[in-house]
This record gives sequence, C-alpha cells and structure tokens, in this order.
Amino acid sequence: SDDLIGIIGHYKIDNENFRSEIGYILNPDFHNKGIITDAIKLILQYGFTTLQLHSVEAIIDPGNFASEKVLIKNDFVKEAHLIENNFFEGKFLDAVIYSLLKKTYLS
Repeated sequence: SDDLIGIIGHYKIDNENFRSEIGYILNPDFHNKGIITDAIKLILQYGFTTLQLHSVEAIIDPGNFASEKVLIKNDFVKEAHLIENNFFEGKFLDAVIYSLLKKTYLS
C-alpha cells in the first residue's frame, strides 16, 4: 500500500557541532511492531556515516514511555530532564533529552 504510516527525520542539523536532533511519529495502528526501532537504526546509520555526525539527540515528553523504550533499545542515554522547558497549549511542559554519540554507535 502507498499509505503514509509515519515520518522520521533528522531535524535541527548543526553542521558546526556535528550533531542533529531526530524526531518521529507513527500511526497508532502500527505501534508495537518494531517499525520505529528499525527506522531509528536506519536514520542513525545515515547520520553517522553520510552526515558524519558526532552525536544525535531526541527530545521527548517525560511520560512518553514508548518513545523512551525505543531510544534505549537504540543505545541512547538520558542526558537531562528540563523543567517547564516548552510552552504548549497554554502551559509549560517538561522535556527529556536522550543522546547517542558516534563512538557508542560504532562500538
């Protein structure tokens, strides 16, 4: 089928510091099938080999346990919990930063 089930990409590519932020979203009908886990593997390969990145970050909501699980499966580590860092729909929300270094990816 040609139906779009989700998106993933490198965002905020910082060529000066050799890093990027990744973001992804998947139609809930396709959750728990390993799709995002596999997609992250592919996008990391592209980032670390083609883009020659040193690190890749992902910023998630603290309660997004599915996203946290996917990142940990891909060897990301939690770096920070930012308190009331984002303003969304009239309120301040926390954010959690996960990252992966190229040397960890290659090991």
